[in-house]
Amino acid sequence: MAGWGLRVMVLIPRLRLSAGSSCSQQQTVARPAAALRGAEACITVNAMYVDSHAHLEGPEYDADRAAVLERARDAGVRYLLLIGGARGPETLGAAVAAADANPVAGGGQWIYASEGIHPHEASRADASHYDILRRLARHPRFLAIGEIGLDYHYDHSPRGVQREVFIRQLELARELRLPVIIHCREAWADLRAIIAEHWQSSGLGGILHCFSGTRDDAFALMDCGFLVSFAGNITFKKADALRSVASQIPLDRLLTESDSPYLAPVPHRGKRNEPAFVRETARALAELRGVDEAELGRQAVENFKGFFRLPEGRSLSPSR
Repeated sequence: MAGWGLRVMVLIPRLRLSAGSSCSQQQTVARPAAALRGAEACITVNAMYVDSHAHLEGPEYDADRAAVLERARDAGVRYLLLIGGARGPETLGAAVAAADANPVAGGGQWIYASEGIHPHEASRADASHYDILRRLARHPRFLAIGEIGLDYHYDHSPRGVQREVFIRQLELARELRLPVIIHCREAWADLRAIIAEHWQSSGLGGILHCFSGTRDDAFALMDCGFLVSFAGNITFKKADALRSVASQIPLDRLLTESDSPYLAPVPHRGKRNEPAFVRETARALAELRGVDEAELGRQAVENFKGFFRLPEGRSLSPSR
């Protein structure tokens, strides 16, 4: 990547500046005097994060999608899971197309795809959409069916239809031997019942995206093979209950996500979200858990990689 010395110094997290300091086991890069006033930048090139849920196919990113991905790479995002179909079943394939448009970079795969019929759009699903999902699943970087589930907050689709479409997609995922990405809002009792009856025996598990349930919900579903993913709302002032749950999730079952373009974390709240901001979520979770941010980020990366049995992600060394 051209201009490494200029770009990475701005965008890689945990930048530490000191005049004349040494950087043990780190890469030292001199910044321009105008930017750094003669100091050195000690950059922890091993900082890494996972964004396990992002929607980048929409018009919000048409003007700068490539730059958004570049910022994610420079921020240390090791794996990025793009979610397709959430804007309607006619958009199924968007995540796979985005993964194809941004192939292997820096010596390793880092962008993957998942597709599914969102509960908001359940009333629009028909047989052809399940056939599309079956075809998309053949893509080598297609990891899961989702996001799928139940949303009783907005009720954009009738609840009975939501349950029917959810179960149909669980059956499809079982057939394809793929895990699922779950969306659930104010429907935890029904979700847990459906998972117990229609999914737990598959042994395939999945990810609880943008988790918003209780401790009991989290632990019951972890017993069914799920990882628990937290988004930028963990940083919001009124999210004490969510932070309490997050503080109790075993570190080896925890994931981070941006849910871009939604739920930008503090200090970016109110702006368009992007995968690079996932480091703020990791930082908040690390502070909550009393661990180092780099340790939390690396653990989430390993959880994602291990769950999906992925090869090594891209190198973060300056030689890429």
